[in-house]
Amino acid sequence: MTHADIFWGSLLIGLLLMISKMIKARISLFEKLFLPSSIIAGFLALILGPQVLGRMVPEGAEAWRSGVFSPAILDVWRGLPGWLISIVFAALFLGKPIPGLKEIWIKAGPQVVFGQSLAWGQYVVGITLGVLVLTPIFGMSPLAGALIEISFEGGHGTAAGMAETFRTLGFPEGADLALGLATVGLVSGVLLGTILINWAARRNVIPLREGKPARLRDLTTLSPAGMDSDTLEELKELQWEKEQETRPTDPLSIHLGVVGLAVIIGWLIREALIGLETRTWGGEDGVTLIKYVPLFPLAMIGGVLVQWVVERAGQQHHISRRLMNRISGTALDFTIVAALGSLSLTAIGQYWQPFLLLAVAGITWNVWALLFLAPKLIPLNWFERGVGDFGQSLGVTVTGLLLMRMADPTNESGALESFGYKQLLFEPIVGGGLFTAASLPLIAQFGPVFVLILTSGILAFWLIFGYVMFGRQIRQHAKQP
Repeated sequence: MTHADIFWGSLLIGLLLMISKMIKARISLFEKLFLPSSIIAGFLALILGPQVLGRMVPEGAEAWRSGVFSPAILDVWRGLPGWLISIVFAALFLGKPIPGLKEIWIKAGPQVVFGQSLAWGQYVVGITLGVLVLTPIFGMSPLAGALIEISFEGGHGTAAGMAETFRTLGFPEGADLALGLATVGLVSGVLLGTILINWAARRNVIPLREGKPARLRDLTTLSPAGMDSDTLEELKELQWEKEQETRPTDPLSIHLGVVGLAVIIGWLIREALIGLETRTWGGEDGVTLIKYVPLFPLAMIGGVLVQWVVERAGQQHHISRRLMNRISGTALDFTIVAALGSLSLTAIGQYWQPFLLLAVAGITWNVWALLFLAPKLIPLNWFERGVGDFGQSLGVTVTGLLLMRMADPTNESGALESFGYKQLLFEPIVGGGLFTAASLPLIAQFGPVFVLILTSGILAFWLIFGYVMFGRQIRQHAKQP
């Protein structure tokens, strides 16, 4: 691999993204499924690579065995996700005001409980399936039990970022299975979410609008007075960027530096923890966990620390959330395309039965949780609020936002604000957070049964806590005419 390979590998990803945008504009099905351009570009790279096109070439055309991409380009793509995902997570909280825990809890307590229950339930379902079926019957690694949470709650970015950990722990095919499951979750999240929204509208769980279920097209009728706080904040960001154009320094370069600082702080934290582990509990024949944890969740902590310092110094106006979204969005697009383009279909074909079992089990848990747990944990507007967590737990945050907008286009329920606040107590732990990153080494070190007991206990805590905290409010609302 040379510098030229990295250069051309990156440019090719940009070209694929541009082509995918054109394809998406011409094929209405992709628009209806709300498939991101990065997913389309990734599958285009997969088709043109060794896994599809390379297997279709006749004998004697060995030069085309790797498809239209050279082996060196594919090597670049295999290495990119593990690094770029740290940029995505480092920028996650940069440019966002960090409120106090009390304020977060007042506005988003029920959604914190429901979101945590969804995530920990994915571990319980997945590891139970692994212990009872996947390992004894199909001979899969016990690490397969964590695939549902990594893929569904974490999404493509987390699945790609965990690839090196899968390889280090002796389950390299787990990365390919995780990416495949993430794609299944993304598509099923949009499809099932739309079906459930129509069901809820017809059952009067959410209000009908003009005699029809809420539709995404209703967004076009919003007046400026009906804009939610996120939209207004976006307009402020646009004005800020316009003002920055008169300054001699490009603000994008400064923002890249801030992200770099967050990644460096995360790396320093990781190195310090590895050093502490080596000198204490991880000595000879000791328990080693930190060295298997990837950099990206700690880069996220680095971003939180940078944002906290900037706010305390009164300099938060220098960091644009809109630019941070662009930086993280670009890094995530490149991560997804590179990961899908270097995906091995052999692993999915080898384990197609466990793959289907994991997909069905994960989807079933999420649907059941939305319909039966959300009404018992969220006192007001349980569907509008719960469907956002449902979408996020099957795909990405954007899926959750999309479904909330479909269920409540004018944000009358306040679900958008609650969902945003919930992320601050959610993403640092699961859905690509610290426990997601540590789940594989925990299973490898202590075994799946131990982690199953641990995650079951945490799930039980959130369910009991939520029922005690919010159950009385729910019962009071139920008694009202």
